[in-house]
Amino acid sequence: MEKIPKEFWEDAKWVEKHYSELVKKFPDEWVAVVNREVVTSGKDLAKVKEEAKIKTGREKIPTIFIECGDHVY
Repeated sequence: MEKIPKEFWEDAKWVEKHYSELVKKFPDEWVAVVNREVVTSGKDLAKVKEEAKIKTGREKIPTIFIECGDHVY
């Protein structure tokens, strides 16, 4: 089993802490966070992941959907 790097968890915690700010900037979008900074965002998860990988060279990057408002799933 592959170990997830410590930096991944630090970035994920940063998203939790700054979620309300991210909702204002990236409503209903996926964000990829590296070094406590949004490196890319968008509506298509696959594109966000790929762009983040290209920009950073990292394989493990937290990508979180910044939900704004009500959604029916």
